[in-house]
Amino acid sequence: MNTLNALTHVVAAEGGETEANVLGIPFSELIIGIIAFVVVFGLLAKLALPGIKKALDERTAAIEGGINRAEAAQAEADALKAQYQAQLAEARTEAAAIRAQAQADKTAILEEARREAAEAAAGIRARAEATIEAERATTMAALQRQVGDLAVQLAGKVVGEHLSDDEQARATVDRFLDDLEAQAATTEMAR
Repeated sequence: MNTLNALTHVVAAEGGETEANVLGIPFSELIIGIIAFVVVFGLLAKLALPGIKKALDERTAAIEGGINRAEAAQAEADALKAQYQAQLAEARTEAAAIRAQAQADKTAILEEARREAAEAAAGIRARAEATIEAERATTMAALQRQVGDLAVQLAGKVVGEHLSDDEQARATVDRFLDDLEAQAATTEMAR
């Protein structure tokens, strides 16, 4: 303030005028300025402020709506994720059950195939044994006839007569074969 006073004294001393305050505002201009400010402020408050307030409210609503939509979308995404995970778990459980069923089916099929193979092998074995037994019986009968014929021829040579009576020859051959079988059985038991 000292500088201002000094400057005012210098201006006054040079011009010879009375002291005038450069920073002082005339009272009439101050009143006009305040009235003009109030009028402009009132007009802005009446005209521009509602539009600004409306724009701010719309912006706030848009932001809050965007946040609400984002929260709703997040909740929906979380629900879909939970549903997907549940379906995935269900699919895994179902796949495990299918694998277990397939394994059980495989085991059952293998057991059935083994059983059928064993039955087929037993049938083949039984048929083969029956065939062998039939062939053995046929062979034994043929051998018995041949041995009987040989025995009859040999007995005829030993006795010196021809044995022509079939019943007598057959009885002799049967006795001879029975003796041979008895000797074979005795030999088998001795072993």
